[in-house]
Amino acid sequence: MIRNTNAGWGSVARWLHWILALAIIGMIGFGWWMNHVPARPDRFFYRSIHADIGYVILLLTLIRMSWRALNPTPALPAETSRWQKIAAHISHGALYLVVILVAALGWAHSGARSPNYSDFFGLFHMPQFTSPDRAAADAYEHRHIFFAYVLLALIAVHVIAALWHQFIRRDRVVARMVSGEAEAG
Repeated sequence: MIRNTNAGWGSVARWLHWILALAIIGMIGFGWWMNHVPARPDRFFYRSIHADIGYVILLLTLIRMSWRALNPTPALPAETSRWQKIAAHISHGALYLVVILVAALGWAHSGARSPNYSDFFGLFHMPQFTSPDRAAADAYEHRHIFFAYVLLALIAVHVIAALWHQFIRRDRVVARMVSGEAEAG
């Protein structure tokens, strides 16, 4: 099934979830590596690649949010308590919000530094919404890094919740995101 149902995630939602999960975790690792290796002549190249992938992550996140808005969200198991449903709703919203925030701060950093990282894989230039300003570039970069760590913490909470569903509750919530199967009745 391509579209979501009230019982399971469709293939589009699952593919977007896993592509974004791998890309975001990879970007956090890549960003950490870039900021912890000694200065080197090819640093601009690596930061440009990081920015290009960040633009793609932002676009895919917006596509994923649109797809989610146009499709039903599978219901949590009936025995899920109200506070758990609220916590799941808040944590998913926080994940989307912080992914967009991290990407937007990276994009703002790109435009505020000179030279910027607007050259998208050598194909075209991404429009920049900030102007060159060294102090602003530093501020955007610090906030970008801070919120990347916030995102990493939210991902850890998400993974722990998934493990809890899989191994403690055994309620098939994880299976819906892995294979799309509906919860066992």
